[in-house]
Amino acid sequence: MQNLGRNSRKADGVITPPDYIGRFAPSPTGPLHLGSLYAALASYLQARSKKGKWLLRIDDLDSLRNAPGASDSILKTLEAYGLYWDNEVVYQSQQIEQYNSALEQLHQQQLLFPCICTRKGLIKYHQKNPGPAIYPGFCRNKSLSENRPHALRIKTENSEITFTDQLQGVVIENLQQVHGDFILKRKDQIIAYQLAVVVDDHTQRITEVVRGIDLLDSTTRQIYLQQKLGFKQLHYLHIPVIVDQQGCKLSKQTFAAAVDPKSASSTLHKLLILLKQSPPDELNKAPVAQQLDWAIENWNPNPLKKNRAISQ
Repeated sequence: MQNLGRNSRKADGVITPPDYIGRFAPSPTGPLHLGSLYAALASYLQARSKKGKWLLRIDDLDSLRNAPGASDSILKTLEAYGLYWDNEVVYQSQQIEQYNSALEQLHQQQLLFPCICTRKGLIKYHQKNPGPAIYPGFCRNKSLSENRPHALRIKTENSEITFTDQLQGVVIENLQQVHGDFILKRKDQIIAYQLAVVVDDHTQRITEVVRGIDLLDSTTRQIYLQQKLGFKQLHYLHIPVIVDQQGCKLSKQTFAAAVDPKSASSTLHKLLILLKQSPPDELNKAPVAQQLDWAIENWNPNPLKKNRAISQ
């Protein structure tokens, strides 16, 4: 399934990459709920308002969590809401060779080590040793010739990583002190999110990542990997997340209801309100395409500044 966006061709018919390339990368663990569609819409509007491309990637690496039919459901829901993407859909499960190539590059820099620690063992350690729950470095000096089942961690450095988020401002973080050495390949041989997203964003030439603020604390780890792999650092815009009446982020874990493609018009209007775009009341019942045209023309993420959560 492929959709070619309105901004990806010149008048002479030659396809040329725009300066701006954004993306949406959902996990196929279930249908899209209001919170995930909210993030999709924000990234779509940011890309289209800059006359850029908007790409779609399915984060299906964790096969144990993938729900049957969820990928097709996500695609159909995005189409029902007029959020058409500009590429052949990329499935992370088909990109393993690229991730292994990145691991080899980091191995050549002597940045990787095998970790045989168990989650239960680390929890017990942190219960007995109050303080930041960072990896204590038990396996840091182990050789990659380790025969026992193990994860792969990357060695971090005692230095600051700084970036400016368009909405959240300047972020300064010492990766070693905040996160410690983090996992790039799990003990069950599944590539970790942090590595996969960095390799994919580079391969797809993404220029800016628009996503929920719950992923803000992943950004310094991803910038660190970009640096070590020689990739260009991206721009970031982290929007507030939608929370329920109990203040919990809408998610599949909190049993957030799937959005209904049949009510796309009214739901889209609600999402524009949640994004603080102040759409005219008369747009409430307007067709999806008309609402999106208005939203692209008037898109301004600044009203979301410094907000961490929006009540639905």
